[in-house]
Amino acid sequence: MIGDLEELVLCESFSSDHEAVARSAKVVAAMGARHLGVQPEFLEIDGVTHLRWTFGTPRVLLLGHHDTVWPIGSLATHPWSVADGVARGPGVFDMKAGLVQTFHALAGLGSPDGVTLLITGDEEVGSPTSARLIEETARGLAAAFVMEASADGGALKTSRKGTSLYTVNVHGKAAHAGLEPEKGANAGIELAHQILAVAAMGRGATTVTPTVLSGGTTLNTVPAAASAGVDVRVAEVAEQARVDEAMLALRPVVPGTRLEVLGGPNRPPLEGTMSAALFSLAQELAAGLGLGPLSSASVGGASDGNFTAGAGCPTLDGLGAVGGGAHADHEHVVVAEMPRRTALLRALIEAVR
Repeated sequence: MIGDLEELVLCESFSSDHEAVARSAKVVAAMGARHLGVQPEFLEIDGVTHLRWTFGTPRVLLLGHHDTVWPIGSLATHPWSVADGVARGPGVFDMKAGLVQTFHALAGLGSPDGVTLLITGDEEVGSPTSARLIEETARGLAAAFVMEASADGGALKTSRKGTSLYTVNVHGKAAHAGLEPEKGANAGIELAHQILAVAAMGRGATTVTPTVLSGGTTLNTVPAAASAGVDVRVAEVAEQARVDEAMLALRPVVPGTRLEVLGGPNRPPLEGTMSAALFSLAQELAAGLGLGPLSSASVGGASDGNFTAGAGCPTLDGLGAVGGGAHADHEHVVVAEMPRRTALLRALIEAVR
């Protein structure tokens, strides 16, 4: 397993570099073929390479991604290493160790009949080309097991917030800030009104956060344009719909300005009801395997498991690596947990397919 993990980590796969993702897909496909005895489908959508293996009539979806957030060349500053039982390197935790565990789990089944394995190439940038593919593949299946890395302490992820992304553009009118500011329509002031209105939409577990802001051209010019990015996280589908309706209902306050609201829901929430039965099953199986008690976590970050849940497929997430530091300098995997998590995944597949 360590050898397989090294092979994947040494093949850098930055999401925004489609050529690197294509190279990575070939490496992942070859590794899967070694373990499973068959090549996958290569599914290229808008230049992004995804892989899918289908065995018999599927009942179970195993879902992962082979792209990472690490730019090409990151191996020079974050080299692959294994020391004191800990593996390090770009993408080792999120989520190349999860791919290795998946291949070894399937290889140990004897026959992978009843399983579909989908490995996408653009999860880290919001799955723009793979979202529909994921939903179509998951629809009607008995379970989706998402091989994303675990939460702290190895906890499985039983709920994830859904995400919506917006850009609020304000169109105003420029004027000289000293000579005749009254002849302008200040897009900056209008954006300030909108930022306060947007931030007030959050309530309870729902967060609505203005993020990237821009506007204006020079210090002595009334800004004719300004914009704000907005990040929305929701725990329930109804909340996602409420915020979307409120965003689209925004209206200008400053006379002479005009609003343009772009974007919308990106991923639906993975609600706890979609994972409860599978988590109970995982607890039972883990006890039988002597793996100790399993814990669960609700997290704010989204994954492709949000899409499977949104398609109506019961979903359990966070079955991949145990470690920490996703997207950070201290990204790492606890090597001893890899065969333990592999055994749990294999047992889950056997119980459900």
